[in-house]
Amino acid sequence: MKEQTLLLLKPNAVISGNIGNILKIIEDNSFDILQMEMMTMDIDTAEIFYSEHQEKAFFDKLIQFMTSDRSIAIILEKENAVSDLRNICGDTDPYKAETGTIRKLYGLDVTKNAVHASDSNENATREINILFPE
Repeated sequence: MKEQTLLLLKPNAVISGNIGNILKIIEDNSFDILQMEMMTMDIDTAEIFYSEHQEKAFFDKLIQFMTSDRSIAIILEKENAVSDLRNICGDTDPYKAETGTIRKLYGLDVTKNAVHASDSNENATREINILFPE
């Protein structure tokens, strides 16, 4: 059964010109791109999107970064979309991520790790509804 998930290209991936490189990895892994939108997150949206991290020490730094410039939100679909996307993104720490993963290739640190990928079907639905409310 096909699943939908969300991929968010973070500001550092957009600014550094890695949009095409990341999309090629997505396409090479047989994801269907259903919808894509470039945006600059406002503070309210970023705080809602990352609400599960609100009590963590890095929350303010993350919100500041995510609202600093443009991001690209993408709804993806395929069988096992959530787990497959998490695998090709790699560990949230680019220094721990496996060779060839998006974060290893394009991430700078744990916050500026190039991409966000939904970690469950429930969160994918929640995150898609936040960034694509229609």
